[in-house]
Amino acid sequence: MSARRVTATIALAALASLLAVNAARADGPAISTPGTPTVVVNEPHQLTLSWTPSAWSEPGAEQPINYEVQVPLGPNTYRFLGATTDTTITLTDLAPGTTYRIAIAARALGGYSDTSPATTVRTASGRATVSYLNLDWSPTNNQIQHLLKVTNTGTAPLDLSTVQVRYHLRFEGGNTSLVPNCDWAALGCDRIQQTVQFFLPPGGPSVLSTPAPPYPAPGTPVPGWVELTFTDGTLAPGQSTGPIQLRHHRHSWSTIDERDDPSWLAATGQWTENGRITLDVDGVREFGDTNS
Repeated sequence: MSARRVTATIALAALASLLAVNAARADGPAISTPGTPTVVVNEPHQLTLSWTPSAWSEPGAEQPINYEVQVPLGPNTYRFLGATTDTTITLTDLAPGTTYRIAIAARALGGYSDTSPATTVRTASGRATVSYLNLDWSPTNNQIQHLLKVTNTGTAPLDLSTVQVRYHLRFEGGNTSLVPNCDWAALGCDRIQQTVQFFLPPGGPSVLSTPAPPYPAPGTPVPGWVELTFTDGTLAPGQSTGPIQLRHHRHSWSTIDERDDPSWLAATGQWTENGRITLDVDGVREFGDTNS
């Protein structure tokens, strides 16, 4: 047999072997699923996690494995929190007093794993929390109605003038009209200020456009929030503001669909610590994460 034919035979054998390995790997992930993450340290703004390592399913020239830390949000959708080649990681910039579902996935050049089972963990409390009671059993009528309550969960007095509470929502149809109301508050509605803020998506019309096209386009949801602040007041450790009854409607009193609002939870008749409502103290997040 000629050298050229021998070389071709070896090349074909190598290709067949590679195709066989790839076919085997196509039947399932090439890397085993990492272990469920375990919480090692839980602090108000950070978590330290560890997990058992993954391994390559097929022997050979395996590449280093990289682990992605994720918050599963839906089918094939997740929020990326961090990555490491180790089997432990410390996540920072998390919101205190907030519940996270965290999973691990392994990735490498030429392979991947299934995502591990998720661990549900609530970060340690920060300086304050927000409790929520939905008063509106119909989320598609013409008003948003709920009670909020801020509690000092820290060890020092809390100056309410440094607190910002944000109820996050989406203005469906591009209609950003909203009238905020305080119907009643244990500490007095006169000590509470509310501001409506919304954020038009990028790519809108230029201010020089003549005539300016309508924007946002009808049907486009616009993210925003109702921000609640306090003129004065101090909470001792463990003390709360008491209930604050809020009600919002459009100028036209048209229908509002609350079901896609990040901070909305279906009415249950019970108070709950709603981690989709955010609270900052002196500009530092102390409660809530709309992407948790």
